[in-house]
Amino acid sequence: MGQADWDDLKVFLAVARTESLSSAGKRLKLDPATVGRRIARLEEALGAALFTRSPQGYALTEAGQRLVPHAEAAEQAMIGAAEELKPGTGGLSGTIRIGAPDGCANYVLPQVCAALSDANPGLELQIVALPRVFNLSKREADMAIAVSPPTAGRLSVQKITDYRLHLAASRSYLAAHGPVRRLDDLKGRRMIGYIPDMIFDRELDYMSELGLTTVPLASNSVSVQFMWVRAGAGIAIVHDFAIPSGPDVVRILPGEFALTRAFWLIRHADDRRLERMNRIAEALVRGIRAEVARLESYPPVQDG
Repeated sequence: MGQADWDDLKVFLAVARTESLSSAGKRLKLDPATVGRRIARLEEALGAALFTRSPQGYALTEAGQRLVPHAEAAEQAMIGAAEELKPGTGGLSGTIRIGAPDGCANYVLPQVCAALSDANPGLELQIVALPRVFNLSKREADMAIAVSPPTAGRLSVQKITDYRLHLAASRSYLAAHGPVRRLDDLKGRRMIGYIPDMIFDRELDYMSELGLTTVPLASNSVSVQFMWVRAGAGIAIVHDFAIPSGPDVVRILPGEFALTRAFWLIRHADDRRLERMNRIAEALVRGIRAEVARLESYPPVQDG
């Protein structure tokens, strides 16, 4: 294939992943009309319709679905060639988008990515914090952090680290409402947690571990839940690594109730052939492990 053919395949992949000419154009810095012309040119060259157009967007036809793995193989070959030819400076460069649940994205990744940026000035790091599972096949992110490993798809999965969660409240809340001496004392207390029908992963269904079904203050965001705790609004199950960012927040009954969960690094399987991606993944895993361990080392416990 010539250069023009690769350009068209690159446009094809962008439309396949975004299902929209305008969204693909934003990724490629092209106007939607140009994207449409490139798709039409590729379809003419291949003699097959690659997309079904509708008001909802562009959906792959059977021929388009068959083309995807070939286009992705070409994409990986081009990325690998660019890495081979790049002058060796020793540092990492380029743009990497990391998808993560908002607890990790807010309390762990900023420090890790800042250190990576300090060590690699040519590296551009983007954190996408969303309380849901990322679709790597659509390249929403170059790699993602998840709270449970996926069971389908051509993905590379690596356990990063375990992390712990405990009941927590602010000292001001406990001073106003009294300490929690045992789990039975939670009855009648205002609990903070996830919106039940918006829990996207069973690993996040913390309240069921306590046998609680009513959550008077609920959000799909860990950060919103933690801000409620900091404001003295009630009691929540909180990541130990978040507690140091709330000076007034303390753990409750750590000897009676604790949860352990894990972070997993999810990558495209083909990316394991790219040395740059392997080095970034290795640095990310090492940084997250160290930061979680550092933050978990000193969360205080409720007084009295």
